[in-house]
Amino acid sequence: VRRSALIRSAGLLDAGRIAAILSNFTDTTSWLPRINSRAEDIAFADELITKNWVHVFERTTIEGFIARNDAEIHALYVRTEARGQGVGTALMDHAKSQSDTLELWTFQANFAAQRFYERHGFLEVIRTDGFGNDEKLPDIQFKWIRRAG
Repeated sequence: VRRSALIRSAGLLDAGRIAAILSNFTDTTSWLPRINSRAEDIAFADELITKNWVHVFERTTIEGFIARNDAEIHALYVRTEARGQGVGTALMDHAKSQSDTLELWTFQANFAAQRFYERHGFLEVIRTDGFGNDEKLPDIQFKWIRRAG
């Protein structure tokens, strides 16, 4: 019997599993440089959790997470094995249920993320050469606004 899905606030004990999702994405994405150690990924996850920004999607384990401060989404990641199963959509729908507007940045090289955000009603706002991000990679800001009615 498959356990039903749960979206819940992350706790401090979740930092390692959240960081593992981040680290795995970096390790399996050829265009993304590793600028942080795995220990720094854990510290980053811990910082986001401490700010109470993180919600996780969990069945038997954490399959994805979203980190959001009001309208700004700082991170949305899904475990490789759980992609294409509605985890990202569930996390995005949860965020949309709590805000009338959302915005985020993604890298120009992350075509899958761009398609995902566009499917969820986000529109491109601006493209940059990456001057504002730690990786110094060209990026795109997206914004979603709830439609009236």
